[in-house]
Amino acid sequence: MYMSTDEIRRAFLAFFESKGHQIVPSSSLVPANDPTLLFTNAGMNQFKDTFLGLEKRSYTRATTAQRCVRAGGKHNDLENVGFTARHHTFFEMLGNFSFGDYFKQDAIKYAWEFLTDVLQLPQDRLLVTVYETDDEAFDIWNKEVGIPADRIIRIGDKKGGKAYESDNFWQMGDTGPCGPCTEIFYDHGEHIWGGRPGTPEEDGDRFIEIWNNVFMQFNRQADGTMEPLPKPSVDTGMGIERISAIMQGVHSNYEIDIFQTLIKEAAAVIGHDDLSNQSLRVVADHIRSCAFLIADGVMPSNEGRGYVLRRIIRRAVRHGNKLGAKGAFFYKLVGPLAEVMGTAGEELNKQQEMVEKVLKIEEENFGRTLDRGMTILAEALDSLDGKVLDGETVFKLYDTYGFPADLTNDVARERGFTIDEEGFNDAMEAQRQRAREAGQFGVDYNDAIKVDADTEFCGYSSTEGESTVVALYREGEQVDTVNAGENVLVVLDNTPFYAESGGQCGDTGVMQADGVLLNVTDTQKFGAAIGHYGVMSEGSLNVGDKVAAKVDAKRREAISLNHSATHLLHAALRQLLGEHVTQKGSLVKPEGLRFDFSHLESVKPEQLREVERLVNEQIRRNHAINTDLMDIESAKQKGAMALFGEKYDDEVRVLSMGDFSTELCGGIHAKNTGDIGLFKIVSEGGIAAGIRRIEAVTGEAAIDALHAQEALLTETAGLVKSDAASVASKVSALVAHSKQLEKEIQQLKDKLAAQESAGLINQAKDINGVKVLIAKLDGADNKGLRGMVDEMKNQLGSGIVVLGNVSDDKVGLIAGVTKDLIGKVKAGDLINMVAQQVGGKGGGRPDMAQAGGTDAAALPAALESVTPWLAEKL
Repeated sequence: MYMSTDEIRRAFLAFFESKGHQIVPSSSLVPANDPTLLFTNAGMNQFKDTFLGLEKRSYTRATTAQRCVRAGGKHNDLENVGFTARHHTFFEMLGNFSFGDYFKQDAIKYAWEFLTDVLQLPQDRLLVTVYETDDEAFDIWNKEVGIPADRIIRIGDKKGGKAYESDNFWQMGDTGPCGPCTEIFYDHGEHIWGGRPGTPEEDGDRFIEIWNNVFMQFNRQADGTMEPLPKPSVDTGMGIERISAIMQGVHSNYEIDIFQTLIKEAAAVIGHDDLSNQSLRVVADHIRSCAFLIADGVMPSNEGRGYVLRRIIRRAVRHGNKLGAKGAFFYKLVGPLAEVMGTAGEELNKQQEMVEKVLKIEEENFGRTLDRGMTILAEALDSLDGKVLDGETVFKLYDTYGFPADLTNDVARERGFTIDEEGFNDAMEAQRQRAREAGQFGVDYNDAIKVDADTEFCGYSSTEGESTVVALYREGEQVDTVNAGENVLVVLDNTPFYAESGGQCGDTGVMQADGVLLNVTDTQKFGAAIGHYGVMSEGSLNVGDKVAAKVDAKRREAISLNHSATHLLHAALRQLLGEHVTQKGSLVKPEGLRFDFSHLESVKPEQLREVERLVNEQIRRNHAINTDLMDIESAKQKGAMALFGEKYDDEVRVLSMGDFSTELCGGIHAKNTGDIGLFKIVSEGGIAAGIRRIEAVTGEAAIDALHAQEALLTETAGLVKSDAASVASKVSALVAHSKQLEKEIQQLKDKLAAQESAGLINQAKDINGVKVLIAKLDGADNKGLRGMVDEMKNQLGSGIVVLGNVSDDKVGLIAGVTKDLIGKVKAGDLINMVAQQVGGKGGGRPDMAQAGGTDAAALPAALESVTPWLAEKL
């Protein structure tokens, strides 16, 4: 039975919805609040805190079609992508999850029912694996599902490994939830080489894993002890590309409908006819990861996630160029991708224009980078003493300029050189090791604060309330009593204190009772509980005590004004710059607000003024700020903006300010926009590629900012002997005069340099038939040294010039070699030899090189060493 990839996706979600599962949208490829992951790489990532018991949800069964990327860290398949049947940078993981609800029996039966009843796969093509000692799973498969024992394979621990190191035993980290797995394999047939799981031939392509059921039933302690979890859970995953290949009667993932469409589109935009070319498969795979990463807010850069994205883009572009692509082509595949992804492409559809723009800019930039990399490679080869280019240089070209080692090797071979492949591989392995170390879960699950209590937040309408203490913590340990002078964490049954979330900082204030005073310094969420950090100033506090909780109302008011202004700012930016503008982060404090958003270029001053005007116009209109509670779908129909990648409850708060702004928000806000008073932008700038930041103030702080600007203007006017109205024209005239003076000074310096050159040329001496000028200067302009050397080389016709200069106790060095002599002497080698003697280093082209140094006293001796050094070379 043929099924398209989109039909399989919809059928899977509908099946588990019929089994009582909540359909949860795919989370962002950028893991929320999880520094242990580079990208979302598994379906369970967004539920990690739920499995850990740190977060409670309104449902105990969930199902997803999660977008994943594996192209960095320990999950790095990049080099294999396009050259094997099932390696991808981007893939979708279909999953069903149980949070302390059903366990092994239902999970196994659901999987079997979907595969054999819904998809109608032949049962004799399926076989399963279980962990070697998991008799329970074995019996369910054998006695209840009816799979013969010879098609159930027990997989034990790896030889020589630790206990529980098995392909069929899953662990979140060195500690925490873990448990056995049972995997389902599909037999593609005898005509394909490969053996059953657990055999020496298991790496072949005949038996392919399509579904993995993980049974979290233990909590692993630091000493290796396995404690049974009170609420065993289920985490499953089935790669949609693999099951699509089976349902579409093909063997390679690249033969399924999605990839065939993308390969044809890639061939068309590149202008290549051979659809079987592996480079087309690379391009088709890479457009998926690149487009969705950009849609989720990742921008090309030289570090972190942006660096991985840049590598993938450049790899795709290079493969396109190998096929003869002329000009930018990669960005043209975004539209076809959004269409072929069906229901999974909705988010990409909304941001297609922005994604295309980012890809096009990056592709064009790579063209210029390619030229720069080729120049550096040529210089490196020119300076070689032998015939082998060292591995570190090969890695630098790969790491910094996107030059794959094979491209560097091709260029080197054309010039009669080879590359140090072993050294390059060592550098690559060192990088992979750093990535693996950065990708470990850094916190012992058993050390994390886990709060079972729920806290009701009652602070929307009041800043005071009566509460009961339900839990106390001191230095991470749960206790029954805390005393004066101790730093504590207090959990209440209900609280008016807002816990930090959605960019709004946590409330501060006090808790009081008879003889008891706790100064609350911060408020944070712990799952469904709200924790109050503070210092016990007086008395003792016990679990069960009643306290009066009082928020710092003035501070809260300042925060609420800034938070409401953030919503107006967001709406104004989208109205003025375009709907590609989406929030990428925010911070709302009493002092002001910070708002990060997606935009590819700086916001022009006139645009910032218009943003201010729009926001202040809405403030003057004094809209009522209304909050409505509704389900998420109703909220979207009302036009509320939801932040992609954020998790929302079944019931959400929809905040609206007239018809200007409608967003989902659980924060604290003013009652009317007029309460904000005044909105003033303080700064705008870039914080990452494609991400801008605006900082602003409101109310009294905005008035203070205007007064400060006025005072600065008055002070500036006084300095230039002008009034405020004429200060701009006066400063402009002074700047023009200053530039004219600088120009005249430079002209005088050039004349002096020419005169000094004329005097120095007579000092040239002969070394083995070559004219050489070596001179020490004092206080010359380092910027003018290059011009002096060029003039001297012209006068010599054929020769070598070495100048050393001391200015402000800093040494400047420059060497020039006429082109007829660079086969014998390279300026870079010469200048490095001198620079090392004066505490510096430098480099440049074979005919011109510069360096700096710190040891002025050593300069005379360093210059004297030039003559014997040149005598050996000439």
